[in-house]
Amino acid sequence: ITHSHPRKRNEMKRIISTLILLTAVFNMISASSLTQEADSAYMNDDFIKAAKLYEEIAANEGTSSNLFYNLGNAYYRQGKLGLAILNYERALRLDPSNKDARTNLAFVNSKITDEPGDRGMFISNTVNGFACKTPANTWSLIAIGSFVLLLGAIALYVFSSNVRLRKTGFFGGILLLGACVLANIMASIATRYSTSHNEAIIIEPSTLLSTSPRTPKDRSEEAMLLHEGTKLEILDSVTTRIDSVTTRWYDVKVDNNNRAWVRASAVERI
Repeated sequence: ITHSHPRKRNEMKRIISTLILLTAVFNMISASSLTQEADSAYMNDDFIKAAKLYEEIAANEGTSSNLFYNLGNAYYRQGKLGLAILNYERALRLDPSNKDARTNLAFVNSKITDEPGDRGMFISNTVNGFACKTPANTWSLIAIGSFVLLLGAIALYVFSSNVRLRKTGFFGGILLLGACVLANIMASIATRYSTSHNEAIIIEPSTLLSTSPRTPKDRSEEAMLLHEGTKLEILDSVTTRIDSVTTRWYDVKVDNNNRAWVRASAVERI
């Protein structure tokens, strides 16, 4: 029976660690170089090249809110409003506090053709809108902070002999309990918003929605015509096969009054 020498094992571990470190450094340098090249292309008004490079960075190096924001800008400069909105939405999914992405999203939304009606209830939309403007981690920190202060308020009420301090602990504890519960609810909403993939953006210049999951045969099967940039809520999906051609369809909610089917290839999930 032979045993490997401890020194050799340690040397091998150092070599492996060095190789891993060098690979990480090389990847960081490569990503930085590619980002600089993309930024340079954008500054030189080569928006097609810039978008291609940003997409390459997203595919190979990972995504970020700022990357999606830059990609949205590159597509907007090409006149591709649907892809611009899609990437601004993705930027906000990763970082709801990205004010530049939110500002540009509102600006581009004002330029699209369609103006769908209301979706959801006013109160729920207001609450969701408020919750989703702040990252879920921030809401979680607020909840933890409120809980810690709540424990302090309870201790003040239980152990203090001063009537005024006991009242402060009691009523302060009630307020902190409410803040803790509210922050947890907001964190849950923000988390659901950041991880949800049930919304999509129309990326084709225009697409005809159908009353059933197939291409409309006549006017009676035509639901509505929508244009790029319109946001849809995906409710369900089916795959149809006609003459050896397979097509995926989404059952979508346009607003509170309109629901139809759209080809999956005409939209892209956020």
